[in-house]
Amino acid sequence: MARGVNKAIIIGNLGQDPELRYTGSGTAVCNMSVATNESYKDSDGQLVEKTEWHRVVAWARLAEICGEYLQKGSQVYFEGSLQTRSWEDRDGNTKYTTEIKARDMMMLSGRGGPNGGDGGGFSQGRGSDNMDQRQPKPQPQQSGGRPQQNGGEFSPDDDLPF
Repeated sequence: MARGVNKAIIIGNLGQDPELRYTGSGTAVCNMSVATNESYKDSDGQLVEKTEWHRVVAWARLAEICGEYLQKGSQVYFEGSLQTRSWEDRDGNTKYTTEIKARDMMMLSGRGGPNGGDGGGFSQGRGSDNMDQRQPKPQPQQSGGRPQQNGGEFSPDDDLPF
């Protein structure tokens, strides 16, 4: 049987400060609301701007890092998977929410928040023994130029224009 792929990548701005909490067992969990923007011209030639809101949740050390370094307005890259949870409200009705369970985060507006500083990236550890690990990720290319050619061969270390 073939395996499926569940991968979500978004780049956007936080709509409010991250909400960092701890579970009863002491595991950090951080909930965030991220806005992504899209613009296009409609059939009349008018520019239309659309904002989509995404719920993002980070766990363990990544949650603590998000709570410490991110703030409302921060531009951020998240990579993770989609998950849908359900619960019952006070009236016994079943409610559902779909969110991005973050595995990787990169601060695009820097440690200083939306107005500058040097960005940095953090990854959630992949194994059960690595859940407290943070790994720097490379910075995205800022110039918008083409990747450098290495004799016509692609190198995984090349800067990609996104």
